[in-house]
Amino acid sequence: MWVSVGSSFGLMLLVALYRYLEGFYYHLEALFSLTVILLLSSFLGFMDDLLGWKKGLKVWQRVALMGPLALPLVVIKAGTTKMELPLVGVVDFGPLYPLLLVPIGVIGASNAFNMLAGYNGLEAGMGFLLMAFVGAYAALKNLDYIAYASLIMMASLLAFLVYNWYPARAFPGNSLTYGFGAYYAGLVILGNFERFGVLLFGLYFVELLLFVRGLLNGVYKENFGKPRPDGTLEPPYEKSYSVTHLAIKVLIGVRGYATERAVVLLVLLLQLALGVLLQALVSMGKL
Repeated sequence: MWVSVGSSFGLMLLVALYRYLEGFYYHLEALFSLTVILLLSSFLGFMDDLLGWKKGLKVWQRVALMGPLALPLVVIKAGTTKMELPLVGVVDFGPLYPLLLVPIGVIGASNAFNMLAGYNGLEAGMGFLLMAFVGAYAALKNLDYIAYASLIMMASLLAFLVYNWYPARAFPGNSLTYGFGAYYAGLVILGNFERFGVLLFGLYFVELLLFVRGLLNGVYKENFGKPRPDGTLEPPYEKSYSVTHLAIKVLIGVRGYATERAVVLLVLLLQLALGVLLQALVSMGKL
């Protein structure tokens, strides 16, 4: 929750600095809508945390409640109604974009970010990298306020990561994952770079596919590895139903053993590689 509170104060400070020093409101609608959606979604996650692990909101309840939380973006008609779709080209969705696609984007990003979680430093580390690449993309496209908003969230996550890295003394919970996911969707929508945002979220699509694979096999997966007596990890299932399960198997195949820290570092390395690849394509004008 403190990551969201810190980022919210950072966004308000950004608006205040421009108002008091430069005499004008700096992207007031966009930055305040980000602040509201961040706090609302984090509060929903906080309430879910209070209900207890595995006792919180059901999946359909999360989806139903997260949809209305996209209202701060809906009321300001964030983004543009035209999107370029693969094999189709540019499609103008008209009023369906703010009224339907924006809530779907917020619901999808918040729930997806919550799926790949559960290890010390994983959620905060992934969030930091995602914000770094969103900020870099925004800077290249001269979307300064998106870049500033990314830096603000990066600073909050970095401060939290000091206490959340293995062995963690503080844990994120759903208040961070829901809030960050909605914030990420907000930045992508406001900046009108949905294609880049979706591609950068690639590992979460892999996580979704593995999750569905588990459901088809009658398994509602947990991301955690199975601890061995020496403190190392082994896969919790015969098949892989999460990116973390794949990471454990890769580490065992390469090193002979897997640890929680190594699993997190490998997943972060994959996200880093994906981000660097996408940034290179952007720099070459191919994305």
